[in-house]
Amino acid sequence: MPGPKDLDPSSSPRALLGAELRHARERAGLSQTELGEPLFVSGSFIGQLESGTRRLHLDYAIQIDKLLDTNGFFERNCRALAKSKYPDHFAEAAEAEAIATGIREYAQMLIPGLMQTRAYAEAVFRAYKPTALDTEIEELVANQLERGHLLDDPTTPLLWVVLDEAVLRRCVGGGTVMTEVLQHVSNLAHKHRIIVQVLPFGAGAHASMTGALKLMEFGDAPPLSFVEGPSMGKLLDDPATVTRHTLTFNLLQAAALSPQDSLALIESVAQDYGHGEEHL
Repeated sequence: MPGPKDLDPSSSPRALLGAELRHARERAGLSQTELGEPLFVSGSFIGQLESGTRRLHLDYAIQIDKLLDTNGFFERNCRALAKSKYPDHFAEAAEAEAIATGIREYAQMLIPGLMQTRAYAEAVFRAYKPTALDTEIEELVANQLERGHLLDDPTTPLLWVVLDEAVLRRCVGGGTVMTEVLQHVSNLAHKHRIIVQVLPFGAGAHASMTGALKLMEFGDAPPLSFVEGPSMGKLLDDPATVTRHTLTFNLLQAAALSPQDSLALIESVAQDYGHGEEHL
């Protein structure tokens, strides 16, 4: 019987690779748990690879080819798909985000990427990379704006964001840029495309003092959480960890202003920026 064909990286590559993994595993008569054991991963992790929720990394691909006798198929395709337009620490999270049915995010210092405007994104990337060529910054901005098209769908994914008040007060790119991005957030909320809350300074200590947090839910796979720091990030699927992060987000929601009051604050700050007032 002929082996599987190499995949076309332009056509839902992770979903196709996941489907081939499932077929190869079933052909070998192994359960997800049985395939995961020699890889030192859980059966649910194998399930996430098969559903396309998680990216298949090269070291796993090489071992899977040996375990399933697939003649280098997964290694070849994994190498072909290895390049991403996103930074290495964020690539897997961005790919998971694109197929999520629900996203809940606490933003500690900046407007989340899905809701950024061009000028805001450019200011952020220029701050990250002050000596980068303009062409590199433009490519980063274009990729960020492409992520934002995820919200072109009127209903999916459900995006619920808690913005720390610091996000509103930190003047990124100047008053005009801040006015534009906060108005954009307001418009998304008024169109009922997102739910946004603001965690005010007056809330004091809260459940996520140490950093930002993103939770993602899927129709056919377990939820994931993503934590990020400077040039690093980690996508987590451990059920206990995801449960703890879910509680953290719930506590942030409870401490934040209501969506109505949050929107009023966002619009007020946007107006102040438009009038040239500083927010320190």
